[in-house]
Amino acid sequence: MMVGTILNALGILIGGIVGLTANKQPSPARQNILKIGMGALTVFFGLQMTVLSFRGSLLSWFKQLLIIVLAMMAGKIIGSLLRLQKRLNRLGQFAKGKLAQARPDNPQRVSDGLITCAILFCMGPIAIFGALADGLEGNWKILAIKALMDSLAMMAFVKVFGWGALLAVVPVVAYQGTISICAHSLAPDLAEHALLAPVTATLGLLVFSVALVILEIKKVELADYLPSLVIAPLLTLLWHW
Repeated sequence: MMVGTILNALGILIGGIVGLTANKQPSPARQNILKIGMGALTVFFGLQMTVLSFRGSLLSWFKQLLIIVLAMMAGKIIGSLLRLQKRLNRLGQFAKGKLAQARPDNPQRVSDGLITCAILFCMGPIAIFGALADGLEGNWKILAIKALMDSLAMMAFVKVFGWGALLAVVPVVAYQGTISICAHSLAPDLAEHALLAPVTATLGLLVFSVALVILEIKKVELADYLPSLVIAPLLTLLWHW
């Protein structure tokens, strides 16, 4: 249920320790190779979640796919109206401002490191997607990819903020762990009413979309699609009503 969050926490701690003790960061070439690898794995695991969620005949597959597409379209509209991505972007800009202003002699260096890293590690939709996947079906692989991403980032952050950046592991565990626990508690009820599959199928496509951002293929406003995870089971209920 929280395996992915634990792996994520370990990735942050390991990245921070390596960053504090190592003299050099990974070369840009190695970072690009890792980025391509993470993008490829994200594509695979996302599509795997979606395909394995489909059940029944070819016609049933088509109906389920149609529900997911409609849910994502409606979710995007609702998310845009709620300005979900724009709100996250503001948090991101705040964190980047703190990062740009960081100085070794800043008396607030520790607290700035905690706040900045916590925002950057928690605000990304992959934190929510991974925690949901972990809670709903014990799929820790998405957060394992995030663990590697956060580890590489933490190697750079500790150079700027010092050991204070490592404290960000606490809000990350609390945030993602809470999402996973809540999702785990809802999973039996969703499964009982045959609503778990549309949620995980939609989640899989959203995870797949994360790869477009990782690989810098397309800038996707992922947060705006979050409402689709609620709309998908509702459309499924209406379809069979």
